[in-house]
Amino acid sequence: MRPTSDRLRETLFNVIAPRIGGARFLDLCAGSGAVGIEALSRGAAHVTFVDRSRKMVALIEANLELCKTPKEERQIVQAEAADFLRQALRQVSREKREPWDIVFFDPPYATDYLQVLNSFDVNTPGLLTESGLLIVEHHHKKELPDELGNLRRFRVLKQGEPALSFYQSK
Repeated sequence: MRPTSDRLRETLFNVIAPRIGGARFLDLCAGSGAVGIEALSRGAAHVTFVDRSRKMVALIEANLELCKTPKEERQIVQAEAADFLRQALRQVSREKREPWDIVFFDPPYATDYLQVLNSFDVNTPGLLTESGLLIVEHHHKKELPDELGNLRRFRVLKQGEPALSFYQSK
């Protein structure tokens, strides 16, 4: 596990501060859940935490219990990121789930980011709201495309080795 540093997390939330109040937030590859928990503490209405590790899912649950987070404000899912996204898009098409306002994707640096990002069709409505935001944390030397389907990268923030790429609809 490579957690998002406190400094980078603070920078992230300074950038998205105007959007976080009342937002539906997806913490994809959540690890300890620190980013999603921070989103809740800053006013997000609901956070979905997704991690493939049973150990990390248990840690997220424990951290949320320590924070006394109401169960209706959170969902924890043990799944691979690509599998979760495919399932989420199927649920939207059946009108069983609302899209997210903000998706934070922080996979292990060894992950093939593009394989995961391309594993779902970002042109399919439902992953993000119309004004939604996708944020990808990655190694600063890892090049990500400027466009992902109907999403365009509008900002890159670098702090040491990690970087944040921000995408929104064109």
